[in-house]
Amino acid sequence: MAALTTLFPVFFMLALGFVSRIKGWITPEQKAGANAIIFKILFPILVLNLMCTATIEMSHIKIIGYVFVVYLVALIVGKLFASKVNKKYAHFSPYLLTVVEGGNVALPLYLSIVGTSSNTVLFDIAGTIIAFIVFPVFIAKEASTGSSVKDMVKSIFTNSFVIAVIIGLFLNLTGIYNMLMVSQFGPMITGTLTQATTPIVSLILFILGYDLNVDKKTFVPILKLMTIKIVYYALVIAGFFVLFPEQMADKTFMMAPIIYFMCPTGFGLMPVIAPLYKDEDDASFTSAFVSIFMIVTLFVYTMVVIFIA
Repeated sequence: MAALTTLFPVFFMLALGFVSRIKGWITPEQKAGANAIIFKILFPILVLNLMCTATIEMSHIKIIGYVFVVYLVALIVGKLFASKVNKKYAHFSPYLLTVVEGGNVALPLYLSIVGTSSNTVLFDIAGTIIAFIVFPVFIAKEASTGSSVKDMVKSIFTNSFVIAVIIGLFLNLTGIYNMLMVSQFGPMITGTLTQATTPIVSLILFILGYDLNVDKKTFVPILKLMTIKIVYYALVIAGFFVLFPEQMADKTFMMAPIIYFMCPTGFGLMPVIAPLYKDEDDASFTSAFVSIFMIVTLFVYTMVVIFIA
């Protein structure tokens, strides 16, 4: 029942977005406007809050480094197997094997079991750096935008996501954020962040559902790509047992990578890889892949609840 309680709202919003497109309740232009509000304005605020509240200790550096390398290797694996999945989507599909959705899927599922913990947030630090600092450089080159090094650097450091990461880490590591939170401004800051970030998850899921369009020609490539992703991250989870045996001996920590790395591709990655799209079919493939992978997440979460928690 815990799994159903947590994930039913997710599938409800996906279904609502899907029906809204079929019935014509929301036009593509209206959806595009909502998409811009979410990913250009509100989502960076969520990233800022994530970076401010993450618990970063020296013992965590190795874990963050491991996750960072995991995502880079995932891109390489994707490049090697992309053409075997489907040549039509090989120009962007490798990125779908990389960063996973921690803040909006993994974290609430994980916290529904353990209560309070920042373990999955720890993994998100590496994912955020990869998705919003490293990948924009790769994508600028692959998209053949003709940008100079200066233009690319300017584009990266004027990106709202990157600005959010830099400011968030600065406030975290300097202790300024904690000082603000214990001051008289704490409740005001908390209320503001809550107000700005509350609509994000629902609207992202609605947009994913709106873009969901699975047919016979995309279903098989999606299943193939999902298989690669599942096998790869199963090996990544096994790597945690080898590299971090002490942490994995703690059942509370052990559940974190199992749930986290079996979550769908990060929502924030979608606008980052959008310059690689050739048509609307590419965007539909991405949305379908992310949405269908939720089924895998549901299954893994249920198994964790039954056999580990």
